[in-house]
Amino acid sequence: MSTRQEAAVEVVWSALHRRVPLATAVLSLAVAAPAGIGATRILLGMDVPYALVAAGAAGAVLLVVVAAYVHGVARLRTTRFRLTADRLELRVGILTRQHRAIPRDRVRSVDVKADVVRRALGLAVVKVGTGEHTSGESAELTLNGLAAAEAESLRRTLLSGVAARESAQEDGGQAIAGLRWQWVRYAPLSIWVFVGGAVAIGAIKKVLDVFGLDVFGTSMAKAAWEWLIANPWISVPVVVTGSLLVGLVGAVGLFAETWGGYRLEREAGTLRVRRGLLTRRSLTLETGRLRGVVVAEPLLLRLGGGAKVRAVAVGLRKAEGDESEGVSALTPPMPRAEAVRVASRVLHASPSPVAMAGGLDDLRPHPKAARSRRVRPALATVAALAAAMAVADLLTGWIPAAAWALPLIALLVASALALDAYRGLGHRLTGSHLLTRAGSALRTTVALDRSGIVGWRIRQSFFQRRLGLITVAATTAAGDGHYDVLDVDASEGLDLAAQAVPGLLEPFLLRRES
Repeated sequence: MSTRQEAAVEVVWSALHRRVPLATAVLSLAVAAPAGIGATRILLGMDVPYALVAAGAAGAVLLVVVAAYVHGVARLRTTRFRLTADRLELRVGILTRQHRAIPRDRVRSVDVKADVVRRALGLAVVKVGTGEHTSGESAELTLNGLAAAEAESLRRTLLSGVAARESAQEDGGQAIAGLRWQWVRYAPLSIWVFVGGAVAIGAIKKVLDVFGLDVFGTSMAKAAWEWLIANPWISVPVVVTGSLLVGLVGAVGLFAETWGGYRLEREAGTLRVRRGLLTRRSLTLETGRLRGVVVAEPLLLRLGGGAKVRAVAVGLRKAEGDESEGVSALTPPMPRAEAVRVASRVLHASPSPVAMAGGLDDLRPHPKAARSRRVRPALATVAALAAAMAVADLLTGWIPAAAWALPLIALLVASALALDAYRGLGHRLTGSHLLTRAGSALRTTVALDRSGIVGWRIRQSFFQRRLGLITVAATTAAGDGHYDVLDVDASEGLDLAAQAVPGLLEPFLLRRES
């Protein structure tokens, strides 16, 4: 092909797939169904014939679907994109036209997503990100409605230059982790299992309200409520058990939907995460934007011996409303040892897997003064609770004797959590990463690439100053923006910052000494 012919191909604008209007119409049923129900309720209230009620409901549904289809047709005809040698361009807009472009050499992530409807129609949504922000908005282009094969081809083409930019030797094309269904045992180790029943009841009530059914206000519901109050020793265990079962089923179902087909693999210069049982998601992240990993251990998951791994990377978008996991999630809940292995593989085994495991002997412990910083507030909170109960008892006399067990239980729980939080503190400096760990209810071990640290933030509260402690925060352009080494000895914290990034903190230390 001649150079002139290649240039002619490059300037051709492509359209979305012709099935976009159909997909839009089918997806609109989520709005059309409530519209039909609402029309039914209104017409029933007007005491019109049932035939007219059915016709009105069908008309409302049809109106929404037709409107969505027309909108899809308009979007299909007004959306054009093209991929040139230098950039990806998008023209979109029905009333207001927009022309956006992303330079190909700035592409850092490509997210391919397909829900059940789009998968059935052979479509996918492609989100291309640069990891940059302009005027408070993420520099991201969304192509909503490409053929699945075209979306995969575009993903490979956009990321083809990443391999050329990566000079390091990588285990390209190899799988790092894949789903094992026995990991589903970690799904119930979440606080949502305990509130799942209440959430389910609330959701059922909303659905019934849409249909105009107030079953919770019927005489049967009132009688059931009175029975529950009259027989608490029977009703409470039954209700709690039922709620836990509902939460358990929901947690297992959510795990299966979110992580079905999970696979984490390294392609040339990129990390690719594929997951989703019904809604398939594929996120491809350039390894050059990776600044570290986080091994997260929520309390219940930690007690069960599990952990999760998240990426610390530049330019990852936030999770959308229909996503149960953030885009930084690299693994489902899995055994801690497996999470450590995956984290080490993602980082090319730069930090010691033993250190990442969170063993107390592997990270440097913090001073005992840090223990006081956690125990004293816990004891003060329990004391305030007991004092409030005592005052209420003196003024009203309504505090039952059994209620005084509450401060005792609170004392035991608060003390245990405070001591656990202290034991969880730790840090370490390796040849390439800063490791820091903290937390009890949510314990996180962060391995942050030292080359990605752009600054330091030193904090010392009044109480820390009295105990000789400081908090050293490493700032970075990735992830949460900063990662803290909590309540470390003042001199040790400053030395840690100076050694982690030589030359960055020394001028300030010298100025302070002078």
